[in-house]
Formats: sequence, C-alpha cells, structure tokens
Amino acid sequence: MLKAYKYRIYPNSEQRIQIAKTFGCCRFVYNQTLAYRKEIYEKEKKSVSKTDCNNYCNRELKKDYEWLKEIDKFALTNAIYNMDVAYQKFFKEHAGYPKFKSKHDNYKSYTTNFTNGNIAVDFETGKIKLPKLKAVKARLHREYSGQIKSATVSQVSSGKYYVSILVETEHKELAHTNHNIGIDLGIKDLCITSDGKAYENLKIIKKYEKQLVKLQR
Repeated sequence: MLKAYKYRIYPNSEQRIQIAKTFGCCRFVYNQTLAYRKEIYEKEKKSVSKTDCNNYCNRELKKDYEWLKEIDKFALTNAIYNMDVAYQKFFKEHAGYPKFKSKHDNYKSYTTNFTNGNIAVDFETGKIKLPKLKAVKARLHREYSGQIKSATVSQVSSGKYYVSILVETEHKELAHTNHNIGIDLGIKDLCITSDGKAYENLKIIKKYEKQLVKLQR
C-alpha cells in the first residue's frame, strides 16, 4: 500500500535557489515538450509518446539549454510524464487541452524518484536528504516505516515549503469482532449507539463560527 507523509521543510538560501531553479526548469520542459508534441501532431498528424518527449528533452533541449543539466533528471522526467497525463485526458476523457504552465502560478512543485538512497528521512536529526539539495531541515512530526518511492517538493502561495514522501507500507488489517453497533445521529447529542451510549455534541463549528468568518474574510 502506498501512503504519503507530508512535512514542512526549511531550506537554506542555497537550497531555496536550487528549488526555484528546479521549479523553473520543470515548467520550461513541460511547456517545451507540450509545444513539441503539438507541433508534430499538427504538421505530420503523428502521435508522440511520453518516451519520445523524454528523448527530445535529453537529446535536444539539454543540448541547447546547458542549465537543464544542473537539475535533478527525475524531476524533469516526471514533469514530462505529468504533461503526458494531461494530454491523455484530453483524448480519452474529453478534458480541456493541456495548458502551458505560467511562472505566476501560486502553487509550485516537482517530483523526484528514489534510487540508490538519494532520498532519506532522518528522524533523529530532523533532516530530509533530497537529490541536489542534500540535507534539508524539516519538521518531522510523525514517523513511518516502509520503502520510500518518491518525494514531491512544493511551495505554496505563502512562501512555505513542504515535501511529501511517498512510502510503500504493509497494510495491517484490523482485528475482526462479532460485536455490531448501530449509530443514530442526533441534534441534541452527536450520536447515540444501539447499546445506549450517547456522545455529546461539542458544536465545534458553532464555537469558532465568528473566528472562521473573520479568517475567511
């Protein structure tokens, strides 16, 4: 079973520069391969696969734009594969044609794959090892067990950075019991079970309603 664990990270100035470069290069490769695919189809009526797009990136784009070689190769490949997912949805699910990415998007992210220990989480030191970034300070508020598959680094509109670690873990089935309980949702009480136990309605939303309105405004 695959499960993601999201942590807040605190990159230093050098790491923030590398992350910004990766965001920009992934956006550039996404747009360039989408344009390449569109051009081939319009001129030759040929379908271009995601592998063809990846080869175009490695053989042509990296040759013309040397700075692409400074970026984690898996991040660039995943950007191309994300473009392919959007492209396939356009044909199979009649979704809108994939849009070119803008540097003004509020949410930025890239995904890298695990290989040869290039991604690691150290709960003792509170740091996460990531390709091209080395050790990044993180708030590791919960632990996990399993094999890391990938990591997605993101930056939200507030400027905060996060990393989502995708882990393959064992699915532990809950113990089976022969005891069944019916639940009746109420107004005065949150719910009443068939064995007569009532749970108090804490009315959390009502309690914080004014504060919620203020924050939303």
